[in-house]
Amino acid sequence: MPKDADRNPIAAGLLGPAAAADFLSPREDANPVAIFDCQSCGACCSYSAEWPRFSTEDDAQLDLIPAKNVSADESGMRCDGVRCSALTGEVGKRTACGIYEIRPDVCRACMPGDDDCLMARKAHGLPV
Repeated sequence: MPKDADRNPIAAGLLGPAAAADFLSPREDANPVAIFDCQSCGACCSYSAEWPRFSTEDDAQLDLIPAKNVSADESGMRCDGVRCSALTGEVGKRTACGIYEIRPDVCRACMPGDDDCLMARKAHGLPV
């Protein structure tokens, strides 16, 4: 996946506030007005130390990630417990990625409202 690719339609700068507010959960069994805003959640970035693994990134992409955010074995992002070291803020309130523009492909692929999102939100006691 190219470093500038992003499948998250409400990612910062891709849609204006009105369009982002219109993003609905893709699940049929979810509340049809449920909005999953990544910047008020962060659950997927604080769910598992095993999840933020490097897989499809090339060396040039990986070289951009600050060493302080890379795990000791260089297989993925460094986590403090289950929380990614690049995550700032409070999960479920206001969060941001400290390396958003250069984040790994696994993070770019995470979509608001998808199964992984809902699993992480449930684990944090957030509404799904």
